[in-house]
Amino acid sequence: MSKTVTNLLLMLITIVAGTFAYIFFCSECGSFSKEPPKTITEETPATVVTPKATSFPFSIQGDGLNYSTNDNYNFNRSASNFVQPLSTEVNTGITELKTYLEGNENQILNVTGFYTSDEENNSAFPNLGLARANTIKNDLATKGISTSQINTMGKLMDDMVAKDDTYYGPVSLSLETKSDTADDELKALYDAIKADPLILYFNTAQASITLDAAQRQKIADISKYLDRVEGAQVTIVGHTDNTGKASTNMRLGLDRANFAKNYLLKNGIPENKIKTSSKGQTDPIASNATEEGRNKNRRTVITLN
Repeated sequence: MSKTVTNLLLMLITIVAGTFAYIFFCSECGSFSKEPPKTITEETPATVVTPKATSFPFSIQGDGLNYSTNDNYNFNRSASNFVQPLSTEVNTGITELKTYLEGNENQILNVTGFYTSDEENNSAFPNLGLARANTIKNDLATKGISTSQINTMGKLMDDMVAKDDTYYGPVSLSLETKSDTADDELKALYDAIKADPLILYFNTAQASITLDAAQRQKIADISKYLDRVEGAQVTIVGHTDNTGKASTNMRLGLDRANFAKNYLLKNGIPENKIKTSSKGQTDPIASNATEEGRNKNRRTVITLN
């Protein structure tokens, strides 16, 4: 074999060997690679779903009464007063409700106000739902419905969804027959309020305070009794310790009584059902010789007549 042929054979062997090695060892060579090629996929962004606003209709059913409209009393977030004005449809429903209750004195209207746990309650009532129900009660009273036929309640409804910071119709209305024990229940409520009146304590020379939850519940109980009993009144008496002049303390005691009165007025209790007075430093319940005793004497007592 000539030298030229030998060289050609060597070159051919080298080419074949190199090709085989390339195919065998390459990691990106189709079906001959040890691992399939990796692919890069883009993640799809999560879709944000906005909850649909809730809306409760003005709806009331009774024996001979069946009225419903999608409009209702509406409230802004954390507000106890409803958005004005009411729609014509709601006012029409109130007129029909008034006629019905006048002809059915044994019927009681239950007004339940809804609220959410993330709302602020700046009312005199223990929860914002009850405050809203009382606001509605007061509106019904101005339109001729007797408060003696209205019962108010509050209900937590955390699944409510506002629209533009407004809750649409966070209230329900229902009718029930007056209980045979209703009068006994009112008597028991009166006795409980008289036995444990609402007492507000003030710092020296102070004429205003912030009520806690227990005190607000007593306000709600007093309001309920005033609504249901004709001629009932709440009496508010302001007291002081003996620090300073007696004449000044008499005025300070009245200022404290008027603070409580304004608090009740602000939350819908009629002025003609509130009686205020002051005893200044003349009626202590503890010794004015100690700070502890003076603290107890600086008080306003709120009870029923």
